[in-house]
Amino acid sequence: MTVVRALARPLLSILFVVQGAKAIKDPEPLVPKAQPVADRFVPLIQKVAPAQVGDRIPESTAGLVRLNGAAQLIGGLALATGRGRRLGAVVLAGSLVPTTLAGHSFWQESDKAVRATQKVQFMKNLGLMGGLMLAAVDTEGKPGVAWRATHGAKAVKRETKRSARLAKRETKQFARTAKREARHAKQLAKAELPFG
Repeated sequence: MTVVRALARPLLSILFVVQGAKAIKDPEPLVPKAQPVADRFVPLIQKVAPAQVGDRIPESTAGLVRLNGAAQLIGGLALATGRGRRLGAVVLAGSLVPTTLAGHSFWQESDKAVRATQKVQFMKNLGLMGGLMLAAVDTEGKPGVAWRATHGAKAVKRETKRSARLAKRETKQFARTAKREARHAKQLAKAELPFG
């Protein structure tokens, strides 16, 4: 791991760890802003998600805030420690969507100053999401699955062509050798015939 990654991951995740722990411990201050988002999206998720998932979604908004906080805490720790870092980044990006919609809906603000502040916070969260997306696809310089699959297929194709050329060359060489041996055997047979 490079020094940049060793510093960047904890720096990117610290906000999520702190805010996630705070949301788990005391969700009530976040409930009023989360309520409209919960009212709108929870029924949709319950309708679309499989029954095993839909039945486990908390009914109360405080429970949803805690669940989102737990996702942020666990995802943040995974990203910061490097254990499950890519999955942690995906979880954090996912948890950022309801957080941003609930906490920074600038389009609903009537006061110009508040709207401007919320707009900046909204864009900050978009920037965080971009960083998390990069962290989610970071393979630390090692080839990813898609790269390996593509290059593996190309290597197989190359090897198949090489093997076909080699087989063709060996077949030609075998045919030449067989002809030469046949000629040699014919000449030998002629030489051994008794003269009569």
